[in-house]
Amino acid sequence: MFMMEAKRIFIVIIGAFLLAVSLNFFLITANVYASGFAGAAQLLSSVFQDFLGMHIGTGIFLFILNIPVFILGWFKVGKGFTIYSGISVLFSTIFLEVMPVIALSEDIMLNAVFGGVIAGAGIGISLKIGASTGGMDIIAMLLSRVNDKPVGTYLMALNGIIILLAGVLYSPENALYTLIALYVTTRVIDMIHTRHVKLTVMIVTQKPEELQEAIHSRFIRGITFLPAQGAYTKIEKKMVYLVLSRYELYDVEKIIKEVDPDAFTNVVETTAVYGYFRKD
Repeated sequence: MFMMEAKRIFIVIIGAFLLAVSLNFFLITANVYASGFAGAAQLLSSVFQDFLGMHIGTGIFLFILNIPVFILGWFKVGKGFTIYSGISVLFSTIFLEVMPVIALSEDIMLNAVFGGVIAGAGIGISLKIGASTGGMDIIAMLLSRVNDKPVGTYLMALNGIIILLAGVLYSPENALYTLIALYVTTRVIDMIHTRHVKLTVMIVTQKPEELQEAIHSRFIRGITFLPAQGAYTKIEKKMVYLVLSRYELYDVEKIIKEVDPDAFTNVVETTAVYGYFRKD
């Protein structure tokens, strides 16, 4: 248990480090903006520097922007997801403020592509273990629950605002290169982590009640028990059937290993859910 949590925190820190490398070595000096709150913090830092003559680091703005969002996330999204996302933001802030801002290349296209790849890798590995690198995921998830639209729709809209502001405040060229960086980031995230927001998990087990109690101790999800029988062994079992958000998959995998390591689990992508997905 301790080693699993330590591994999870280590991966979150690596993700934060990669995000900081992407910003400080590629995107900031090229005036190309990252996705999510990192991009919003980067844009605020540029505006304060260029228009107000005040130098406030990107990491500081990233931390400030996430404070109210994490308060909402704690009560509305899930404590586990919010805690690990908070660790990610904390270390991102530290790395962004400690590491120097230097230009490894003067080519804006190279900065956009390599910055996008490295940022996507950092975000992707964080999402894969049930965290995020900032609060925009939390905002998108909350808006999705209010209006019942995909999380990706809101992420695209929020990132679109960053692209628009980059074009208005600086130049249309900056906006176009920011769009390239965001596209590359999204593609890398998809390669590392599942692109579907919701997943269906089917667990064949002899300990359905124990699994149900362990899952409900972490978050509230509707769970269905279905009768199952081994074709060769003829042993009576049950299938635990539930739908999750992608951010909860890591926690469920850990629960299954703890409660019933011999369980058979199948995870499939879910494109639509009708009825009550979550009950608060």
